[in-house]
Amino acid sequence: MRIQPSILSADFANLGAEFASISSADGIHVDVMDGHFVPNMTFGLPLVKRMQEISPLPLDVHLMIENPDFWAPKYAALGVFSVTVHFEACRDLASLIPKIRAEGSRVGVAIKPGTPLISLLPYLEDLDQVLVMSVEPGFGGQSFIPQSLDKISELKSLLVARDLTTWIQVDGGISAENIAQVAAAGADTFVAGTSVFRASDRNEMISRLRTLAVEGVH
Repeated sequence: MRIQPSILSADFANLGAEFASISSADGIHVDVMDGHFVPNMTFGLPLVKRMQEISPLPLDVHLMIENPDFWAPKYAALGVFSVTVHFEACRDLASLIPKIRAEGSRVGVAIKPGTPLISLLPYLEDLDQVLVMSVEPGFGGQSFIPQSLDKISELKSLLVARDLTTWIQVDGGISAENIAQVAAAGADTFVAGTSVFRASDRNEMISRLRTLAVEGVH
């Protein structure tokens, strides 16, 4: 069970200290938004490059941007752990996947709440991670969409049927109140922003979330 805090909820002016405050995490989820694919805007390639230089943890880069076919390999080339693109934004996903992997990065594909899983069937064998968005992408602090549990369960069944070890990542509204339920549905990688960064002891919250997730599948 992997906990990847989203720096969308962090203090962007003090990233070194913010990274240090979540040292028990399994990775750092980096939301790149362009103000076009989603209404919000965060940061781009130069800042993620700097994050990669200073982060003690693997960076999990989530591209919520237009034209990922062009940009995703450039983010992968920074040396980040993984790059996740949105299915809805890609023009030629089949060609993009090997380009990301050629740069040494794991490959993920994200789907919005309204996108059916059937869209990903042709690509499942080629992915390291599927990100199920449990909120509409673009802003932190939203509430978990309960219908996401059915999608996670369906994805887990598809992966088991194909004997795949693809990670199931969930992003949006993850908290101590629902992480066990999300894990029970089949998720194994959790993006938690507000619940971690608003905690008085962030590392303690990360450990608590991980424990609750493990308990959810036992």
